[in-house]
Amino acid sequence: MKIITTILVTVLSFTILTAQSESEWVVPAEDSAKLSTFAFTEQSVESGEEVYMANCKSCHGNPGEMNYLKLQPEPGDITTEKIQRNSDGEIHYKVVNGKGAMPGFANALTETEIWNVVAYIRSFNDAYVQKVATKVAESAFEGQGISIALELIKEKMEILGYVQGLKEGNEEAIAGAEVKLFAKRYFGKLPIESPKKTNKEGEVVFALPDDLPGDSSGLVNVFASLSNQELYGEVSIDTTLAFGVPTRKPGLTEQRAMWNVASKAPIWLILSYSFGVLLVWVTIFYVLLQLRRIYLLGKKLEDS
Repeated sequence: MKIITTILVTVLSFTILTAQSESEWVVPAEDSAKLSTFAFTEQSVESGEEVYMANCKSCHGNPGEMNYLKLQPEPGDITTEKIQRNSDGEIHYKVVNGKGAMPGFANALTETEIWNVVAYIRSFNDAYVQKVATKVAESAFEGQGISIALELIKEKMEILGYVQGLKEGNEEAIAGAEVKLFAKRYFGKLPIESPKKTNKEGEVVFALPDDLPGDSSGLVNVFASLSNQELYGEVSIDTTLAFGVPTRKPGLTEQRAMWNVASKAPIWLILSYSFGVLLVWVTIFYVLLQLRRIYLLGKKLEDS
């Protein structure tokens, strides 16, 4: 009996500790102290609301209505003290990385969109006072003078990236800038290799997969950006390169689907609907027959 009790206590303790560890969300100190490089404005809040409604509302619900999904751990309402006591950096980190049932949006949203979501969340906190990060890049490069250029080297299946900025009126290569490269898909962005830092010539090379689907001509929509927004601001490039496998992508309304027109609804749905309608009419016809039988029976009784 003591052995069984010991085992039960051990299992229960392990379960409690596991639940606690899953509910805890420890953010690294460096990320916790992270700040936006731009001041939040009404436009930031409005843009953040659009992103929130499209990506976050399904789990977190309408702000202030406490109608979030009952998951474990609970997503929570963004207006509550539990979420508002997070630092800007902690909210940013959680949106970027995700955890458990919450997906990470690093590949789906830009840095500006993520910070706009933070602005929207903060708009429900009257006591909030924003602190803005200082862009140290402004002492070396001139404002928006930083840019990324991409070159496809098809024979090697590589993309060569260049990062440069304006310094004293001249273009200068930027070394040590971390570049992220993505292929745009229907939903979000697909990373191509891990982020890489530029060499002293401001160059970075990404090896391309040889089986990545493109459009019917093999074109792939490519997106590249710099990781360190605090240092460089939001720098990105969106272009189309021909290195994918030619693929015909049927339109969303070409195939049978629940969101399509009636003539292109799924076969199972058409059959289910038809059977349901038939069943209703059979039931109505049966009820009418029974009513007629009752009427005739009553008339027969009256005549007798």
